[in-house]
Amino acid sequence: MDIKLNDLASRVIESNRARDEAADDDAIFAELEAEIENHENAAFRERGLEQLRVQADKLQHMRANAYGTYSEVVDEKEVIRTSAHEPRCVIHFYHSNFKRCEIMDKHLAKLAPKYSATRFLRVFVENVPWLVQRLGVKVLPCVMSFVDGVLKDQLIGFEEIGNSDAFETAVLELRLSQSGVLQKAADQLGALSYSISPANRRNLRTRTANDDHDIFDLDD
Repeated sequence: MDIKLNDLASRVIESNRARDEAADDDAIFAELEAEIENHENAAFRERGLEQLRVQADKLQHMRANAYGTYSEVVDEKEVIRTSAHEPRCVIHFYHSNFKRCEIMDKHLAKLAPKYSATRFLRVFVENVPWLVQRLGVKVLPCVMSFVDGVLKDQLIGFEEIGNSDAFETAVLELRLSQSGVLQKAADQLGALSYSISPANRRNLRTRTANDDHDIFDLDD
């Protein structure tokens, strides 16, 4: 049963990524339900049907909220709601005039389908002035990680991931994983999806007061 549920989750993520109509999953659910109901153990049947119901609710939520994709949200209230209520959420505050924001976009777009139990969003800073001020966003790109509505980590600029425009996706992946925000659909954090070269692993460090930044100001 677990294998079929995982397969169903993969299909939901794939349909979201392709932005096609959702696949008809009723047949899989019906097959699982029949297997459970025909089991001779009453306790198993009860637990199995409850698990199936929970998984169905989760998959419906994943499809409705475009899990497995790197999507843009333009409404400030929706950004607030997402960061407050989604179990795991990565938000990239960006500006179209910043080259490094485009670079960050490319890497996050690679990670989103691999960690399909985490929401990945991009937010144009001029659309969310209250949040920019509230969260103290002054340097771009700025990537914030939320777990159960709590801000767990802020990645500001590229200094903590090697201070190079040519950093590997694995470096960003490792950096984000340290906050616990990355999670796969099977509710378990798997191994890193990319391998990190020794040189880039040495470059992964914490930010210092002397690091150079690109300062962003909404009043400019």
